Parts: sequence; C-alpha cells; structure tokens
Amino acid sequence: MSSENSSADDEQRVWDVVVVGAGPAGASAAYAAAVAGRSVLLLEKAELPRYKTCGGGIIGPSRDALPPGFELPLQDRVHAVTFSLDGKFTRTRRSKQMLFGLINRPEFDQQLVEHAQKAGAELRTGVTVSRVEQHGSAVPDRRTVAVVLQGGEAVLARAVVGADGSASRIGAHVGVKLDQVDLGLEAEIPVPETVAEDWQGRVLIDWGPMPGSYGWVFPKGDTLTVGVISARGEGAATKRYLEDFIARLGLAGFEPSISSGHLTRCRAEDSPLSRGRVLVCGDAAGLLEPWTREGISFALRSGRLAGEWAVRIAEAHDAVDTRRQALNYAFAIKAGLGVEMAVGKSMLAAFERRPGMLHAAITSFRPAWRAFAGITRGSTTLGEMVRSHPMAGRALSALDRRSAVAAPTVAESTPTTE
Repeated sequence: MSSENSSADDEQRVWDVVVVGAGPAGASAAYAAAVAGRSVLLLEKAELPRYKTCGGGIIGPSRDALPPGFELPLQDRVHAVTFSLDGKFTRTRRSKQMLFGLINRPEFDQQLVEHAQKAGAELRTGVTVSRVEQHGSAVPDRRTVAVVLQGGEAVLARAVVGADGSASRIGAHVGVKLDQVDLGLEAEIPVPETVAEDWQGRVLIDWGPMPGSYGWVFPKGDTLTVGVISARGEGAATKRYLEDFIARLGLAGFEPSISSGHLTRCRAEDSPLSRGRVLVCGDAAGLLEPWTREGISFALRSGRLAGEWAVRIAEAHDAVDTRRQALNYAFAIKAGLGVEMAVGKSMLAAFERRPGMLHAAITSFRPAWRAFAGITRGSTTLGEMVRSHPMAGRALSALDRRSAVAAPTVAESTPTTE
C-alpha cells in the first residue's frame, strides 16, 4: 500500500469528506470539497496511474466541468466523423471547428487527482473499501460515517462520496438500482505511422448488427482505440462483432497492446442517490447517457455536485438537515443529468428499432448533423435540444413509436463539410 496520508493518528481523525474512488467522478468530488476548504481524503484501490477501459472521448460538457486551469492531455482533436451501418453506407461528415478531443484515461485521471491534491485533498492508494457503516461500534456518533477498509481499519468522515465504479460497494450500500447493463469490449492497437496518419483528426462510428450496439475507432497518436458495445447477455455476439469490425478495418494483422472488457450500468429512474450521510456519483450511481453510454461528462458533473453537497452534509447537525441536503443533491442531479438520461433512453429505444433511420438522418439531414455536432462541442445537450426545439421533441416521439415502415436506404456518399 502506498499512502500520502499515513500518519499514526489517521484512525482517530474525522475527515469532513471521504471520497471512495479516484476516477473522474471521485477526483471531481474531492476537488469540489477541498476547494470549499474542507478536509478531504481520497481513497483508491489501485496504484495511479492505471488503465481503464474507455474510448476516451472528451465532449463539450466534459471540458466545461474541468477544474480551472486544467490542461487536457489531448492525443487528437476530432474534426471529422465517419458513420457506417454495420460496415455499409459509409459517409464522412466534417466540421471546421473541433467536435471533441481524445485522451488516454491514465494521464487524464492522474491529472484530475493532482488538481484535487493541489486544492488540499489527501490521497491514499492501494486500499480497498470493504463496507460502510453509519451505525454500530465503529461509529462514534450520529454525525459520523465509518469507511471500513480491508484489514479492519475504519476511516471516519462527516460525509462520504461513493465514486468507486460500476461495481460499487458504496452503491450497494446506498441501494442503487440498475435499469440497463451493457458490455463494452475494447482493444488498444498500435499501428504504423502511415495508418495513424489516415485516421488523424477523424473517428469512425459504426451502428452495429445487434439492437442498440455500435462500434468506434478513436485515434490517439500511434495507437487506435477500437471498441464495440451492446447489451449484456450477448457476450459471444459482441466478441464476434469486435473481431469482424477489426478485420473489416484491415487491422487484424496488428497485435493489440491491451484487450479489455467492461460493464456499463445505467440507473433506474427511481434509484436512490444517497443514504444517510453517503452520496453516490458517476458510474457508482449508474449515471451515464443510455444511448451512447458516454460516462466521462456524467462523472465529472455529478462528481462536482456530490463534492459540493457532501460539504453541506458534513456541516449538517442532525438527520433532518442531512436528509434535506441529500434530497437537494438528488434534485440537482435529476434536473440536469436526469433529463439528459431520459432523452438518451428514448434515443436508445428508437435506435434499437430503427438504426437505418438514425443513420440516414445524421448523415443526410443537416439539422440532425448540426445537433450531433452541437452536443459533442457542448453548445447544447440532448435535454436542452428537446426543451428548446419542439420539432426535435416531436421527431423523437415519432421515432420512439413502433412503425412497420422500412428504414430508408442510405447511399454511399463523398465527405461533406459543415
């Protein structure tokens, strides 16, 4: 175990906020609480930096949620997107402005943690949380939570933020309920310079063969991140999709440096976000966009809110005030991220039934492409788009209804520029 806070009296100290998990959600929560002047301990089971299965796309809402002065370690800047429908009907759309950036998670997460530390948070790595106790012998009073580590050490806090990923132990304590679970498979493929140059500034999104599935190619210097995602329960088909996808791209001859898999979990609408003095955020809360399964922006934004409300909970002197602050946190999440998730869920339902229609719209209908570009740049969100443009809401409702009409055929096309 490595520790940056290993004094002998740690077991007796009561921290204002303890954050479990040092990914984007946890680092953001730790930063927000530390900036407010509170004592913050950030716990992480791995040694940093560590690899995470993730495409690494940084869209506008992610950039907007970063701490002041944060410099993104971008591996590439995306100005073009090639869309295909299970390898067919390929079309590339281009933009003069950057659509989104691409990062490697080890460097990105490490920088977020360093910003939290500069704000005053302390870090302990190589420690695993076994459980959380809000009552019992390990808890000295009603204003304290015990975070019990493997080995029996109890870390005490006035408030706890669970940001320990999609298999969260803190989420289990809170009682997080899941509505959607998907399997993502990914390969990091080093490629020659000539291949890398062909992909520079351009990504590929392929609408896949299983309902709700899609694949991607994200260039990062001399490495291509290639992945696919689909509903859990289709493991063999998802693996075949990735293999066929890589072969179709002409990349089967290159040996991946990393091959990995990951389950993404999306919360049920009535799933709790708190229990007593414990909040959850990011993947631990099942917060991500259901259609694209984009999670970094949800982690950063929910983490910041969790850190801010954890400070208020730490200051609460009784159960009534604690409950009030926890409900305010839930309201803030649902009013923003919850709306985006609801729209994303409708988009996923429509996409599962009519992938060809979605492909035709985004590649041939300029307003649909502009909406996609606006969302990736951060000038709008799915929720704002539906609220601000009644036509978009009506179109989504129409897509969301079952229809026996066949999706239109999409002809191959030359690249276009916005």
